[in-house]
Amino acid sequence: MSLKKVAQGLIKKGIEVSEGILNIVEMAFRAYDPCFSCATHRLSGEMPLQVNFRDEDEKIIRTEKRD
Repeated sequence: MSLKKVAQGLIKKGIEVSEGILNIVEMAFRAYDPCFSCATHRLSGEMPLQVNFRDEDEKIIRTEKRD
């Protein structure tokens, strides 16, 4: 629910999904699993992230990835 609320609050039609927005979405799920938090600082670089954009019928209409 947290991820959904964060994503719906930040990602709007016509707005480019920036690295900052992806970081905020990532923060929403890191709070629930401490392993994600530690892993992001232990590994070199950033943690991979994939965000699927869905329409009102839950069909994936776009995907943004950070490797």
